[in-house]
Amino acid sequence: MGKTTQHSLLLLLYLSGLVHCSAAFLLWTAVVEISYVNNDNETVDKYCDCGVYGQNSPVVKASGIVTLPQGDPKGCGPDHVYNRNTSSPTWIALVKRGNCTFSEKINAAKRQGAAAVVVYNVDGSGNSTTHMAHSDAAGIVAIMIGNTQGMEVVRLVKNGTDVQMLIEVGRPHGPWMDTYWLYFLSIAFFIVTAASIAYFVFISASRLYNLSMHRRTEKRLKTEAKKAIKRLQVRTLKRQDEETTSESHMCAVCIESYKAGEVVTVLTCDHIFHKACIEPWLLERRTCPMCKCDILKALGVEEETKESLSADTPPDVTVITVAGGEILYEVPLTDPASPDPERHQHRYDNRAFEGDSEAARG
Repeated sequence: MGKTTQHSLLLLLYLSGLVHCSAAFLLWTAVVEISYVNNDNETVDKYCDCGVYGQNSPVVKASGIVTLPQGDPKGCGPDHVYNRNTSSPTWIALVKRGNCTFSEKINAAKRQGAAAVVVYNVDGSGNSTTHMAHSDAAGIVAIMIGNTQGMEVVRLVKNGTDVQMLIEVGRPHGPWMDTYWLYFLSIAFFIVTAASIAYFVFISASRLYNLSMHRRTEKRLKTEAKKAIKRLQVRTLKRQDEETTSESHMCAVCIESYKAGEVVTVLTCDHIFHKACIEPWLLERRTCPMCKCDILKALGVEEETKESLSADTPPDVTVITVAGGEILYEVPLTDPASPDPERHQHRYDNRAFEGDSEAARG
């Protein structure tokens, strides 16, 4: 779960990176309002949400008298390209797109004190606009309007009409998605989605495979453990045996003293336990509860698959040392009286080891 969460977070960060990248293409529309007095001495007001702020323009409002460049309507060149015939302190340059970069047009007007620069599109483009990039001409309001709107104002100014223009902030649109940007986002989305699905499928398949291998290995080891258990010495305790006469001797699995007539199993390390207690223990752990001696190795039973056990194999139970007389026993912390079914399902007398592995499990 930890790795899955980590990769999910990485995927989220990647997608958020796309969002931030898209934010860089955010555009703001500009509401353009013009006001002038016509030949009938009537004030005419027109406005439209038809402008687009440049990428490097401050998104603020601006106003002033519209002024055209002298000579070349495209407003290019390092010299004074504007001839102002009005005494108004604020003016807005209206220039046509083409011949030079947007930055050069904007800087030419900025040098002469324009409050803003309005670039109208080329002939034949109708009311279409584009998102201007003018990184070398920042710090002044710069917008683009369509050719139709721009030419209307140009005709008024050329006829000697003073046109007052007000530029106000419109609405945000984003990301700025032309056809190629849409393709890029679509492809990136499908790539990220496909990679994520492929990764999760791979992780799930890998876990299922490892789980299957672990189960096979455990099944084989239990089969080998059965063979080993059958080869262990089994004897019945008698009254005169030391195990039945001394209180210091007890089974380290069930922590009960030995009694005459009980059947015990002697491991390769010479430790003895109740047969019904030690056989289920060995079937699951294959080691002596007291000294951890591996009975498979001690008896030379084949266990090639033991090396492939995964690191997720449950660890041995914690043990404590119980002092009883002169002998110390290491016993598991498992309560023999607990309701754990594994504690009770193996109370048998070697019958399970003659059946299949499922019968051995009880």
